[in-house]
Amino acid sequence: MWTDVVRQAHPGAVLREPAPASRIADAGHRLGRALPDDLRGLLRESDGVLGHHLVDTVWSVDAIVERNLSMRTDAAFARLYQPFDGLLFFGDNGGGDHFAFAWEPALPGVVVWDHETDERRTAAPTLRAYLRDALRDGDDDWYR
Repeated sequence: MWTDVVRQAHPGAVLREPAPASRIADAGHRLGRALPDDLRGLLRESDGVLGHHLVDTVWSVDAIVERNLSMRTDAAFARLYQPFDGLLFFGDNGGGDHFAFAWEPALPGVVVWDHETDERRTAAPTLRAYLRDALRDGDDDWYR
């Protein structure tokens, strides 16, 4: 199902081998919260998605864990930005902005974090819409 969504949005997108269910479950344990159902479903079909210009539209399970833990514990980030504990980052636009699901404060759909302003706002109502819009035509700023 998810690979069909990706292929419809961008036939040239790079799909990876599926992530093992055990790694997906372990990611939730390491991050302190289960990954959202849709993201788990996508990762079970492809362990990340590379879009236009090989941008990591969806990171691999390992990258999701590593980048979230790093962003939550980086002292420099703590001085510059609001806490990232309530966000689950899973992809980026290749220019510094990151995409996440937000639990605290709860924001609907997929949220974009602007690395220059620290703004966090809804970029797409669902993961499906995020994939469609992010992969559509290679415009890195599609969410603005």
